Amino acid sequence: MTVAQIGAQRASSSLIARLLVAAMAVAFIGAIGAANPTPASAAGMKVVVVVGPVGSSTKNYKKSARRYADQARSYGASVTEVYSPNASWKRVKAAAQGANVLIYLGHGNGSPSPYGGFSKYTKDGMGLNRSVGHGNRNTKYWGEYYIKTEIQLAPDAVVILNRLCYASGNNEWGAGNPTKDTAKKRVDNYGAGFLRAGAAAVFADGITDASYILSGLFTTGKTIGEIFRSSPSWVGKYDFKFASRETRGRTAWLAPYAAHRYYRSVIGELDLGAAEFRGS
Repeated sequence: MTVAQIGAQRASSSLIARLLVAAMAVAFIGAIGAANPTPASAAGMKVVVVVGPVGSSTKNYKKSARRYADQARSYGASVTEVYSPNASWKRVKAAAQGANVLIYLGHGNGSPSPYGGFSKYTKDGMGLNRSVGHGNRNTKYWGEYYIKTEIQLAPDAVVILNRLCYASGNNEWGAGNPTKDTAKKRVDNYGAGFLRAGAAAVFADGITDASYILSGLFTTGKTIGEIFRSSPSWVGKYDFKFASRETRGRTAWLAPYAAHRYYRSVIGELDLGAAEFRGS
């Protein structure tokens, strides 16, 4: 296992254990309400939910993932679930082809980080099972290169990265807070491979429930930006936008809950409407 892999695996479970409970309480109420959604046009839409190996936290991650899967099914979407210890790249890649929504929960391995320079083969992708059926600690990172070259998402697809380090700009737990410039680079870099795989937008929620995103996509006429702002965790005091340097014509929006606390972001076509997403 490389140094980068060790470092990237270290923090996600601790981060969640310390911060997730309070943040999810309000969002869970929204998820309950989503069990009886307003009529939506999700028939024929494909949602793929992936959980990578996260050691002793894998069971908890699967619990969140199954809630998202049930929510998507309640809207009429077709849902495929691929969970550790059977979430190999081969299986995830096959499942993700043509997905309208791709949800990934697991370890993040982003850039910049304290663990060496950027590698397109390991950074800014998904941490999956190195081999099938061998527990929840056999992690291998499949980076931006594999995402953009081997996965083709549906037109106007949406990616949701949930409970990762780095993807929303954050540090690993216990490593302090990143600078604003570092957080911007991480969000821009982490979104690039998924955007090049066909996604219209990439949401990253590091510690909060992401059910509001599914609700917004499948039951409203809101834009991607409006859905992002509709989060129960929205604060609005510290948020900012910037033009992507990695993906021409795309915009990133970071919404810290406090100064330098970068746990929520979105990057992509912020003006894309949910009705247009469903129509694709």
